[in-house]
Amino acid sequence: MTANVPDSLIPYDEIVQEALRAVVGRVLDQVAESGALPGAHHFYITFRTRAPGVDIPDRLIERFPEEMTIVIQHRFWDLTVDDERFSVGLSFNQIPSTLVIPFAAITGFHDPAVNFELRFQAAEEPDGPDPHDEAENDGPAAEPIEDGSNVVAVDFKRKK
Repeated sequence: MTANVPDSLIPYDEIVQEALRAVVGRVLDQVAESGALPGAHHFYITFRTRAPGVDIPDRLIERFPEEMTIVIQHRFWDLTVDDERFSVGLSFNQIPSTLVIPFAAITGFHDPAVNFELRFQAAEEPDGPDPHDEAENDGPAAEPIEDGSNVVAVDFKRKK
């Protein structure tokens, strides 16, 4: 019955990804407004270092040419958030740095204090990714395990 379902002309995948990235923005905005993280909350934010709009020091791009995870916990400053991106000051090897990260570049957000996690598809660049052969070690996708956690996995590439 579902074999004859046509491709959607409405970009649902993009709409949902954008809405979930807005969750990250709202959380960061609350922290920016209060000036501190509440309780034991802290964030691991993974992003594509070469995504459009990312502005980080060259030494970090050299060290993390594809993807990087930052931790917002004890030592951060100047957290600012707008509708498209956030900016934060962090130290790397005791060198202070300002990072500007568009929400579209984020591939993961995790708050271990409450076991909350979001995973995103990286926003593709205008021409899309370079063509490549299928990975030989990829098997069928595993079914999610219902363990009662607050992890939200978003997989938009699979057809149902």
